[in-house]
Amino acid sequence: MHFAIRHLTGYRYDGPVSDNLNALRVRPATTSTQRCDEFHVRIDPETRVSRHIDYFGTEVLEFGVPAAHDHLTIDVRARVVTSDPGAPPDGPWNAVAAPGYAEAAGEYLLPWHDEGLGDALADLERAMRATTPLATLRLLCELVPDRFEYRRGATHTHSTVEHLLEVGAGVCQDFVHLALVLLRRQGIAARYVSGYLWAAPEDGGADSLEVDTHAWLEALVPGTDGRGEPVWVGADPTNRRLAGETHVKIGHGRFYADVPPVKGVYRGPDASDLHAAVTMSRLDPQSGARA
Repeated sequence: MHFAIRHLTGYRYDGPVSDNLNALRVRPATTSTQRCDEFHVRIDPETRVSRHIDYFGTEVLEFGVPAAHDHLTIDVRARVVTSDPGAPPDGPWNAVAAPGYAEAAGEYLLPWHDEGLGDALADLERAMRATTPLATLRLLCELVPDRFEYRRGATHTHSTVEHLLEVGAGVCQDFVHLALVLLRRQGIAARYVSGYLWAAPEDGGADSLEVDTHAWLEALVPGTDGRGEPVWVGADPTNRRLAGETHVKIGHGRFYADVPPVKGVYRGPDASDLHAAVTMSRLDPQSGARA
C-alpha cells in the first residue's frame, strides 16, 4: 500500500517563549516490509534541524528556537510504501530458552513496571498461555481488549500499567504497555512500536483519513520448529490482530518514553494550546514495499 502522510503539530503560547528545544521522532522507518520514499519537515519559526539515529535505530530530528516567539508549528510530510509481512513463524516454547533467542532479544526481555503486580496479573497470565509463543501473541490480542475498555481520557501519557488495571480502561499506549509486561513475564521478548494506522473500513470508502499516532508492539517469535532466526512479529492488541501493511512504523523502544513523536522544553509561560493532526491518504493500493 502507498500512503501520503501529513503530521501537523502546532503550539500557541500564552506569552513569549525562548530556548525552545525539541526532539522529533516522526520519520517513517525503512524495514523489510516498509519503505519511506519521501520525507520533509518545515519548522515555523524557521530554524536549523539536525538529525541522528538513536540507540534503538529511530531517526531523531532535533532543533532549537533561541529567539522569543509565541507559536511553534511542525509540519511533517512523508510518502511510504508498505507490504504484507506474510505468515509469521510458529516455533515451540522451548526455543525461547535457547541462548540464541536471548542474544537476539537483548533488553526487550527485561522486566518493566511489573514490580508488585504479580497477583493482579496472575489471572491474565494464566488466560494468555497458549500452545506456542505465536499462539500466545494472537490470544493476547483478544484478551486485552476483552478485559479492558478502550476509552479516551481514562489515562494519560504517563499512566502506569497499575493505573490501567485499576480503572479498567485506557488507549492503545496502555494496552501495549500491559501486553509488554505480560509477554516478558512469559519469557517472550517484546518492544513498543510507534507509528500510524490506516483505519479505513476494509470494504473500501475513504481515500483520506484523519488519524492519531498509534501504538502497537513487536514480539520476538521463534522460528518454525525452533530452527532458524527468531522473527519480530507486529501485533496490535487495540485492534485484535497482528500488524500488517496498514501499519506504518516510525520506530520502536522498550516503552513509550523511548519513541515519543515530539518531546521538548522551553523557557517561558507554562500555559500553551496544542493542536495536532495526522492525515493519511492512500495513493496506490497496488504498490508494494521492496525488501
